[in-house]
Amino acid sequence: MQDVPVLFWSEDVATPRLVQEGEGEARVGLILSPDSGIGEVKDHSSPQNSFLPSPEVVPIASSFLLAMLQLWKVVRPARQLELHRLILLLIGFSLVSMGFLAYYVSTSPKAKEPLPLPLGDCGSSGAAGPARPPVPPRPPRPPETTRTEPVVLVFVESAYSQLGQEIVAILESSRFRYSTELAPGRGDMPTLTDDGHGRYVLVIYENLLKYVNLDSWSRELLDRYCVEYGVGIIGFFRAHEHSLLSAQLKGFPLFLHSNLGLRDYQVNPSAPLLHLTRPSRLEPGPLPGDDWTIFQSNHSTYEPVLLASHRTAELPVSGPGLRRARLPTVVQDLGLHDGIQRVLFGHGLSFWLHKLVFVDAVAYLTGKRLCLDLDRYILVDIDDIFVGKEGTRMKVADVEALLTTQSKLRTLVPNFTFNLGFSGKFYHTGTEEEDAGDDMLLKHRREFWWFPHMWSHMQPHLFHNRSVLADQMRLNKQFALFSFCGGTPPSLPSTPQTSPGPGESLCHSQEHGIPTDLGYAVAPHHSGVYPIHTQLYEAWKSVWGIQVTSTEEYPHLRPARYRRGFIHNGIMVLPRQTCGLFTHTIFYNEYPGGSRELDRSIRGGELFLTVLLNPISVFMTHLSNYGNDRLGLYTFESLVRFLQCWTRLRLQTLPPVPLARKYFELFPQERNPLWQNPCDDKRHKDIWSKEKTCDRLPKFLIVGPQKTGTTAVHFFLSLHPAVTSNFPSPSTFEEIQFFNGPNYHKGIDWYMDFFPVPSNASTDFLFEKSATYFDSEVVPRRGAALLPRAKIITVLTNPADRAYSWYQHQRAHGDPVALNYTFYQVISASSQAPLVLRSLQSRCLVPGYYSTHLQRWLTYYPSGQLLIVDGQELRINPATSMETIQKFLGITPFLNYTRTLRFDEDKGFWCQGLEGGKTRCLGKSKGRRYPDMDTESRLFLTDFFRNHNLELSKLLIRLGQPAPLWLREELQHSSVG
Repeated sequence: MQDVPVLFWSEDVATPRLVQEGEGEARVGLILSPDSGIGEVKDHSSPQNSFLPSPEVVPIASSFLLAMLQLWKVVRPARQLELHRLILLLIGFSLVSMGFLAYYVSTSPKAKEPLPLPLGDCGSSGAAGPARPPVPPRPPRPPETTRTEPVVLVFVESAYSQLGQEIVAILESSRFRYSTELAPGRGDMPTLTDDGHGRYVLVIYENLLKYVNLDSWSRELLDRYCVEYGVGIIGFFRAHEHSLLSAQLKGFPLFLHSNLGLRDYQVNPSAPLLHLTRPSRLEPGPLPGDDWTIFQSNHSTYEPVLLASHRTAELPVSGPGLRRARLPTVVQDLGLHDGIQRVLFGHGLSFWLHKLVFVDAVAYLTGKRLCLDLDRYILVDIDDIFVGKEGTRMKVADVEALLTTQSKLRTLVPNFTFNLGFSGKFYHTGTEEEDAGDDMLLKHRREFWWFPHMWSHMQPHLFHNRSVLADQMRLNKQFALFSFCGGTPPSLPSTPQTSPGPGESLCHSQEHGIPTDLGYAVAPHHSGVYPIHTQLYEAWKSVWGIQVTSTEEYPHLRPARYRRGFIHNGIMVLPRQTCGLFTHTIFYNEYPGGSRELDRSIRGGELFLTVLLNPISVFMTHLSNYGNDRLGLYTFESLVRFLQCWTRLRLQTLPPVPLARKYFELFPQERNPLWQNPCDDKRHKDIWSKEKTCDRLPKFLIVGPQKTGTTAVHFFLSLHPAVTSNFPSPSTFEEIQFFNGPNYHKGIDWYMDFFPVPSNASTDFLFEKSATYFDSEVVPRRGAALLPRAKIITVLTNPADRAYSWYQHQRAHGDPVALNYTFYQVISASSQAPLVLRSLQSRCLVPGYYSTHLQRWLTYYPSGQLLIVDGQELRINPATSMETIQKFLGITPFLNYTRTLRFDEDKGFWCQGLEGGKTRCLGKSKGRRYPDMDTESRLFLTDFFRNHNLELSKLLIRLGQPAPLWLREELQHSSVG
């Protein structure tokens, strides 16, 4: 038997020694026991100690024993220490060992899985026979374009039904106008016409059975409307567990077979409604769910659109031609049965192809009035070039793959070019391989488009000083032009702002030559783009000459279908879309939710729908998405190929400036921004300067109209210690006139500068008075967006008196039209009168359409936030009116205006009472006396405003607000007359 070394201790337990098995009789071992302190020496030769090492003990490797001997020499001086100190030493040794192990594991090369290949097939011809060439889409029937509004009427089961929300989401994404109604069971059909004009161009039923089972009167009414106005119907049949397996659709030569499991779908190339949809070869695989409905009919009016096969050889229902047949899941009713064209779906919209066909159905049934064009423009931004931690950046092979994929995509998408955003400070901050990737990008810089981020990838809203922000941009610009490691390139003049920092040196050798003339920039984290950071826009223009940027934050990040563009300070802002790729999504098999989630987004999911429903898509990706598994390349090549398989879309790419011009040609209504309160959205607040505060926004607005007493209300409220008005404007005096004119485009920073920071935001009341707001078409929407909780105060007087007062106001200010024409000539001017005369007439009459303007305000503000002040009462007894206003606003402390105000006989109006019987009144232009209105004009205006006053009376009744004294008098005179 071979001798094996065994570890023992000598009897004095001083030094462990290595002995060979069989060497000596007395073998001693060291054991630990609860009773023996550090250790106890036991005689192995004693029978009662047979548990100690013996010839049968498991041998220990010699190398490990030697290591333990060395360790013992280290710990020997500690043998007299307490047990817990020795244990701590052993724990420390274990932690160090674990650290070495972790380092070894993290630095060892990972077994890299094969890169995912782009999805490129267009289905299989397996069971479908030879592929047929696509049939050009048939032209839709001529619509009654002049007799219906381009609005869709959607009957939903409830406000929260899933299918109803999916229908609305597609309509909203397509920017189609719609109106939703709860599907009536009996009666309650909404009004369909106005004076012989149809309100709706299309009707959609979330539940087809609600249409089929309408009571006879409602059904006849709706069908007659559809026939007369050429309106089509889209209906969805959703089977449930209690649905009949086979039934005839009531009133139609159409049979339904429900609760089926289907597979292997295909588009019928002969379907007339196809527009965006490209008939592809059969797509194998099961359809989601087992609750499908298929349609069967022998009537020529029904044309199948989508077909599928049953999953099993035998169907649960029998019928001629059903077995081994292609079964329609969507059919088009050509209108040959009853004159109404319809499209019927045997399932909801959870199946992606139904969404595509649904969009085509809307286009066909509306005669392409609600139709998406075939052109799609896509721009793929790669943010954060040179930015990223080691292990996530691009290497040489990744850059080569980027170039290869770009070349392939250009064969499918004309002019396709990746758009690279860079921050120069992080150049060459990766591993050696990644730095070589940086160099490879610069070597092929002319193959890509380039746009700047910030030099150090800082968020612009953190820079309050514009010059510092501009200096950061100049550093990035200098990097783009030169090999810049710090300091100022030799060809550029040195400035204090760009001098080298500590430890930096100047690289003299090579020019980077990155193109900088694209006119496009993106701020890190979209900071400063929206909410607006004025310094960013100014610095962009001065340093880079930027014309276009993009953001995902306007008006909000979610839902994505609401994202829009706008123009500010001459810079066009495009909506930016996400594609499911973020800085942390770098491995296919580690994609959140699994790789199937990414593929599902590409193959008919969110990413597919983004391109389908948006004519222009600017996609955000990151540098890390093009290293490692190169998910960026996989995603967009797969997406483009899938779009070409299933749609007729014409994909193309434009540089940012032409792309932005195209966007605002398509959507000119989006040129004007809609400012919102940054504090109402956490994401917005996070990228808004900490030096700004929403407390400087007003709590209520006095909106007019002009010449009704609003200036007096402004003056009286300013006497209250808890109420503060805006600072005066150098051009418009006490009125800012922000929401209704060019000042609006200056942004909310400009607006808030007119208000002080309140000493107590909860008790202090800031307010603004602009009398031109009342009759403006844009102010209520703009006001509600920025000040959704603000109270609105309006003062109404007799509209005839208001018109006369405005005429006299214009005469007092030397208006030549008012001076050259009598009041009656102004108000009775015909449509052929000179433009300047009709303009003055409009300013006299239109603000008096009180009910029309109030309805517009009530569209955006709840009635509880609107107060209508009686202008006649304000003139006679202002203390009563001010008491009402204080209660409405909830102001404390309560100011007694009976003691505060005093009537000034000389002025002829109420003023602030001062000590010694003195008063402080409004300016000389207020309270001006002028001749009474002539009788002819009074009669004309009484008749002219009669219907408007009647509508105002009805509105006040609905609102539960009392009618002003002047309105009651006018209506009494009208009834007597």
